[in-house]
Amino acid sequence: MRYSGEGVAAVAAVEEETAEEALELITVEYEPLPVLLDPLEAMARDDVRIHENVPYNLMYEGNQEFGDPDGALARSAYVLEKEFKTSYVNHAFLEPHAALAAFSPNGELTLYASTQIPHYLHRTLSLVLQMPMHKIRVSVPTVGGGFGGKGEVSSAELCAALLARKTGRPVKVTYERSEVFAQHKGRHPCLIKMKIGVDKDGLIQAVDFDNILDGGAYAGWGIVVLFYTAAMIHLPYKVPNARFRGRRVFTNKPTTGAMRGLGGVQPRFAMESMLDELAGLAGISPYEIRMRNAVESGYTTKSNVYVPHSEFKKCLQTAVEKSGYLEKHGKLPFGRGIGLAGGYYISGTAYTLYMSYKPHSSAMIRVDTEAGVTLYCGATDIGQGSDTVMAQMAAEALGVKYEDVHVVSGDTTLAPFDLGSFASRVTYGTGQAIKMAAAEINKKLFAIAAAELGVRAEHLTAKDYRIFSRFEPKKALDWHQAVEKYIDAQGPLVGVGHYTPPRTGGKFQGGKIGQSPTFGFSAQVTEVEVDLETGRVKVLKVTEAGDCGQAINPMSVEGQVEGSILMGMGQALYEEIKVAPDGKILNPNLHDYKIPTAMELPAIDSTIVESYDPTAPFGAKESGEGPIQPVIPAIANAVADAIGVRFTDLPITPEKVLRALKEKQRG
Repeated sequence: MRYSGEGVAAVAAVEEETAEEALELITVEYEPLPVLLDPLEAMARDDVRIHENVPYNLMYEGNQEFGDPDGALARSAYVLEKEFKTSYVNHAFLEPHAALAAFSPNGELTLYASTQIPHYLHRTLSLVLQMPMHKIRVSVPTVGGGFGGKGEVSSAELCAALLARKTGRPVKVTYERSEVFAQHKGRHPCLIKMKIGVDKDGLIQAVDFDNILDGGAYAGWGIVVLFYTAAMIHLPYKVPNARFRGRRVFTNKPTTGAMRGLGGVQPRFAMESMLDELAGLAGISPYEIRMRNAVESGYTTKSNVYVPHSEFKKCLQTAVEKSGYLEKHGKLPFGRGIGLAGGYYISGTAYTLYMSYKPHSSAMIRVDTEAGVTLYCGATDIGQGSDTVMAQMAAEALGVKYEDVHVVSGDTTLAPFDLGSFASRVTYGTGQAIKMAAAEINKKLFAIAAAELGVRAEHLTAKDYRIFSRFEPKKALDWHQAVEKYIDAQGPLVGVGHYTPPRTGGKFQGGKIGQSPTFGFSAQVTEVEVDLETGRVKVLKVTEAGDCGQAINPMSVEGQVEGSILMGMGQALYEEIKVAPDGKILNPNLHDYKIPTAMELPAIDSTIVESYDPTAPFGAKESGEGPIQPVIPAIANAVADAIGVRFTDLPITPEKVLRALKEKQRG
């Protein structure tokens, strides 16, 4: 055991009471070992190794350097250096991990699981059970959210499969909330040292970023998150010189991993907080320093990341104008404040967790006279609404109604290959595959219609179940008639499509992580009220403006923005897993682990800025992870505006606020 709560045994029984009684009959002898909970202490104790082959408990160290950061800092008119500490937080999704495994009489396994990654689960089951993948089916029912916490294979899934094979009976494993916390895979706590230099006009000259990540007991997504934190300092602002040193350290706690906006939230908190202070040193507004440094379409970072499309400046301008930020900043009464922050995130990651040349996204469309239009795709809907968006995209491309498109997704037997739902990749990658598959269908149908109408096939288009000439719209054929004529003459009508992002990057450590075909952007202005007697910070209003390209489903975009804001608020003000000196989690439930609810929800004014990314399917980009990036620093900047105290340690609790106010009164 490397952390308290790690599983050591599993039993199956016909009902829960018998299973619990059986567990109590298992005797385990434990030899207590030193407990290392702090990454700095863990790195200093080579005499206590959490993994025997890992000296000083240092899982991985990464270094990157671009340009001449030391020279640029020396030449800077203003240089600021600060330390930040972020908290140990959990996803707190409502639906716990659950899995149901059953073997057929011929030895084939079907596993129903609450997972974001049916393919990676499929592959891992094959390795663990030593079974060929074609003998295993993974299916994802409609079971709700994951936010990254279901982006790794869980013990529930493996134990259900192993016990089902052992017993010859179907086995279901559902975690209690305490077991969800033990599985964890939440956001990495980070110890950040950051130094930023700007010239006299506030233009960024260099960023020097040192980051220590608390990885918990195992590796998980550790290296990926480590280098994502490195990548996140290069956008959404132009950084001509940069240096990164990162270390991921093992500790005796449940493993950290991927959580919404992975790798970006922690450095964004530091960088956006420091930009506010640097603006003050340069004698300009926090808005102006961001506008002067904001990236634009066609920008390439020093780490060789190309940004094909950006409306980040429009996001900043919209959020500031709608909120009245310039009129309020520094002018509200003591205890009231307003803060600004910006952020971005990848849209369709180019990274895979193991070396593979398969297409990252695949789609197959079948059209017939019996079932209509059926879209098959391995992409997984975990509450973000991707099934609806995929139906909309297929309908738009084919010229039919989206409610008539049947979607078969999240099933490794029924649907073609897809990497899974993570890193805001589904709409972008699957959309490209759907467009290709639909184009194949249209090519076949348009050939039939062209012969029938006496026009050229390339002049045809489809809309509202009509295939017609763009130049002579009256020359039209009913879409269903075209389908029937094709099937009568040619047989099954099928189109396939696939997509793999460009394999870009640089020849340096972590050079492939952070690469993406495009990026979404967000800017937020937050108003807060600080209770001077209790220290409580209340978020009054958030004004958000986002560049998600062309919004395919505006209601879903608004839901993603609102969910991001509430989740970010939790980490900023309330959430922190508390761990006792012996390693036991003290608050592994949603009573003691405080998350914001509808009671804390502020007024939210979100705007989808006018945008269209020509490289993206239907112009659409991500909207589910970019909006969480500015939340914490916008709150922190608003608190600093309200009481003149800047917090660098999360969460910003009432106790910390009262202590800071008392220290300020004492001078």
